[in-house]
Amino acid sequence: MLSLIGTIIVGDIIGLIAQIIKPGDDSMGWIMTILLGIAGSLVAGYVGRALDWYHEGQAAGWIASVVGAIVLLFIWGLVARRRT
Repeated sequence: MLSLIGTIIVGDIIGLIAQIIKPGDDSMGWIMTILLGIAGSLVAGYVGRALDWYHEGQAAGWIASVVGAIVLLFIWGLVARRRT
């Protein structure tokens, strides 16, 4: 249970950082921000460890998580723009 709460908190932090760094108006709620951050962390963490760029627990994992969330934010912006 504590791991799930920690994942949600870290996902929210990563999602907020990604929204701050990426330019443009991304009006999404807290839940989407958390999901974006969690997904970015999971994707970037998996790819970074699979390619042996870094190991679990290194600071590069946080940086990769933010980059992964920004990439997902760009993709989300493209999908949302096509819907309207």
